[in-house]
Amino acid sequence: MKIRQKIFNLIDEDQSNSKADVFVHYFISALIIINVIALFLESYENINADYKTLFWYIEIFSIIVFSIEYLIRIWTADLEYKDVKPYKARLKYIFSFMGIIDLISVLPFYLPYFIKIDLRVVRVLRLFRLLRLLKLNRHSNSLKLIINVFKRTKSDILITVFIVSLLLILSATLMYNIENEAQPEAFANIGEALWWAVATLTTVGYGDIYPVTGIGKILSGVIALLGIGIVALPTGIISSAYIEEIQYNRKKKNSVELCPHCGKNIKDH
Repeated sequence: MKIRQKIFNLIDEDQSNSKADVFVHYFISALIIINVIALFLESYENINADYKTLFWYIEIFSIIVFSIEYLIRIWTADLEYKDVKPYKARLKYIFSFMGIIDLISVLPFYLPYFIKIDLRVVRVLRLFRLLRLLKLNRHSNSLKLIINVFKRTKSDILITVFIVSLLLILSATLMYNIENEAQPEAFANIGEALWWAVATLTTVGYGDIYPVTGIGKILSGVIALLGIGIVALPTGIISSAYIEEIQYNRKKKNSVELCPHCGKNIKDH
């Protein structure tokens, strides 16, 4: 086997058969988690002051590993995308979702050398790289199931979002006209009233902005009650579709697939 193929097998999630493959995947997973933990700990001034050097070494080591991995993935992209020419395969990886995530995971380190900007927070996106390391079938199947659920309910959810948006704008406009004169500082414009509408319609109710007039209180109560039903609609739609998708997958899994040659169950072959 060629060296390039061996290296590709080390980083390819579908080729995790040897101990070396498994070690590489777990090593990168652990490094990603360590980076995210370090990012949070750096936000504490006392911890950052005591362990600043350690955080720096973690960052340097991580950047070296992630940069090498990114370059290797570009180098071996034609082994992953075999249906296109090598240069197109490399471009396909670079502009793919995971390719962009891989780039973002190292870009915040290099950018300050060219642009005076602090992008350390973007390192949290390294966590998304864990998605490609979830090799267990049940994880990948669950992800596919969720995607299928959203595809099936896309039109229903869009209708619900449209209704909620319409209700938000209507509520904010009415409340602005009712409360503006009584408390101009709280309901200075429809934009400010929109914040109140979002907090009330979602039944969160922060309490920083609230009506003081009688009509305003009545309207606020009506909107809060509507919010309980309308905002909960997407949850019901998605839950129903999720159950249907699970039942469909179970039936598909338990269905008997007959061999076209002998007529017996293929699983028995």
